[in-house]
Amino acid sequence: MTTVSARVPDEDEDELDEVAELLGEDRSSVIRKALREGLEEIRVRVAVERYQWGEVSVNEAARIAGVSLAEWLEIARERNLTTQLKTDDLERDADTALKV
Repeated sequence: MTTVSARVPDEDEDELDEVAELLGEDRSSVIRKALREGLEEIRVRVAVERYQWGEVSVNEAARIAGVSLAEWLEIARERNLTTQLKTDDLERDADTALKV
């Protein structure tokens, strides 16, 4: 496991201690969980933005988000995403989905 150090504002340190106490875990465990969850959310946010702008296909959005195609379709449904993709892109995605 790699060691990473970072400076955090005092209020974040206080929040970290509170969450660690709530979870009954040490700071390092809470930081790892927060980092993992934060990275996952960032990946999904970027995928959503790029998909909404029509920059990526369904498959590429799933890859960016780090989820399966089925999971991406669920995310898209939950967020009521619409696409700006061309008909050809949608047909290609539909063909790929049928193969999965």
